[in-house]
Amino acid sequence: MDIEYLLLLQNFRNAINDAFTPFMEMISLYAITTLCIVPAFVYWCVSKRMGLFTFTAWSLTTAFNATLKLTVCAYRPWIRDARILPAGDAIATAGGYSFPSGHTTTATPIYGSFAANLWKRMRFAAFICIAGILLTGFSRNYLGVHTPQDVLVGLAESCLFIFATFKIFKYLDANPEKEKWFLLAGFIIGWIFLAYVTFKPYHVDYVNGKILVDPQRMMIDAYGDVGQLIFFCVARFIDKTWIKFKAEFNKVNVAYGIIGAVLLFFIISLASGHGSSTASVQAQQWAKFASRGVLIFYVMVLWPLVMKLLQKKNK
Repeated sequence: MDIEYLLLLQNFRNAINDAFTPFMEMISLYAITTLCIVPAFVYWCVSKRMGLFTFTAWSLTTAFNATLKLTVCAYRPWIRDARILPAGDAIATAGGYSFPSGHTTTATPIYGSFAANLWKRMRFAAFICIAGILLTGFSRNYLGVHTPQDVLVGLAESCLFIFATFKIFKYLDANPEKEKWFLLAGFIIGWIFLAYVTFKPYHVDYVNGKILVDPQRMMIDAYGDVGQLIFFCVARFIDKTWIKFKAEFNKVNVAYGIIGAVLLFFIISLASGHGSSTASVQAQQWAKFASRGVLIFYVMVLWPLVMKLLQKKNK
């Protein structure tokens, strides 16, 4: 049933000569690259709480999803059925195993956190965020790189962690002194997840004497996704303990935020080159881990510190 659905979409793509493929590729690529700039800007200039909520939900979801992905080890649709031919360059960003969808579990916590926080105040903006979730998930099916199950489970998983984040924030509002223990738990769990995906045994299939899917290469994205949770816990502890950054919505801060967003865009662009084919797989894994750490520390530690110093100087 899932393969037949992908073949139906594939036939539609072919019938319209891939007219929508560039748009779907753009939606997919945006979800895993520059989408995170939006919560970063919100964190710096609009509402630190909303930005922090979004990064919390995103970090929890991606870490769990990476671990689940390397537990299930489901092959991509085109490996399961040779009739599936992914569209355009989609296969280039379809790293790792298939189930659940990593793009969905990146886009949904970000879009979904905004939708949940804006639902009562800005209903139209919340609907736009929901549309972003649906478009991202559908784009993975349309491009032929994920089955409907991959997307639906990724969506359910993300909603679960958004709900969990609401519960955590509600508890910490009443017990702020307990946050350090949550951060310590997240830090430890992150390293447990990383050890698990690194040392667990993997089933390997061969075709004509060649390995079909190399689990070591499938771990590359997982090192970044699990590493994000580890770095998030450290960065939040540093901010809460020493920096104590406060977001202020004014013209000067917005200007600083725009500059920070531009720099973040270049950081993301540079980090996308971590997967050099000349480097060892282990080097690529740790490069992915480190690149995600740079992103998180820039958003939650470095740029807030710069902004705080500039704010102090202006006053």
